[in-house]
Amino acid sequence: VVTLYGVFTNHYSANGPSRCLLLELLDISVSELLLHSSNQGCSMWMIQHCARDVLEALAFLHHKGYVHADLKPRNILWSAEEECFKLIDFGLSFKEGNQDVKYIQTDGYRAPEAELQNCLAQAGLQSETECTSAVDLWSLGIVLLEMFSGMKLKHTVQSQEWKTNSSAIIDRIFASEGVVNSAIPAYHLRDLIKSMLHCDQGKRASAEKALCSPFFSIPFAPHIEDLVMLPTPVLRLLNVLSDASLHCEEEYEDILEDIREECQKYGPVVSLLIPKENPGKGQVFVEYANAGDSKAAQKMLTGKIFDGKFVVATFYPLSAYKRGYLYQNLL
Repeated sequence: VVTLYGVFTNHYSANGPSRCLLLELLDISVSELLLHSSNQGCSMWMIQHCARDVLEALAFLHHKGYVHADLKPRNILWSAEEECFKLIDFGLSFKEGNQDVKYIQTDGYRAPEAELQNCLAQAGLQSETECTSAVDLWSLGIVLLEMFSGMKLKHTVQSQEWKTNSSAIIDRIFASEGVVNSAIPAYHLRDLIKSMLHCDQGKRASAEKALCSPFFSIPFAPHIEDLVMLPTPVLRLLNVLSDASLHCEEEYEDILEDIREECQKYGPVVSLLIPKENPGKGQVFVEYANAGDSKAAQKMLTGKIFDGKFVVATFYPLSAYKRGYLYQNLL
């Protein structure tokens, strides 16, 4: 969940004094990631990462008795410093059993019971069924389905076919030949999404139960596109060293010093690693004190010529780097 640093009053706004929230600065949203996926869908690593992070956030909120009530790609942002996806925008949130907001959730991510409630409220009528934390699971199910398919599903989920047999549509999306990772069994993700998209909110999986899905036991690796899109404090430089320079100690030390000197232009370097053997052979890992410095370095070093070669700069998961887990191949 996004961190709230403080609250202050702006006395100089055009409409009079207004309360302002000071929140942590986050990075790219899932909405932007979907745009970059070019209708091909996100990687299974990214979907798993997002699903786990958001479910943990929802499990915490729901345990405290709160409903987010506006979960959508634009309200899920990446934290470069903490290496996780976070929930933002609690403008429609309410305490379960004490709903003071009648119109909840965004079109396309709205649960059936919220749709009914909104329609009745518009007609000045009271709904007999209260909206619960289950509305958040519905929204997340749609978000994950969009991340997998690479398509906006607003019109699909509003169609009569969806209302008649949503399960068949989900099966069709997962059977599509155009979906990436077709070689990887994705039925655990499919079943997880289906458990969130029951029309009967009483049958919908809770966030806590969804976290027990077998989908989260599969060890996926990030694609190179993921490592370019999701900033972290660690930078990975590719196409920098040749095999010959790795085995010549004097040349290796000179290159190491040159790289350190170049990387320190963008911020203090905490550590620098160039493995001489696999995994990670010849890749350069630069750990910065914060993600801001890493982002500045990635922007400036990408495409730079070093020793006659064009440098490719991606980010790298800090948690994997700290554990000494290095990916051998470019994915």
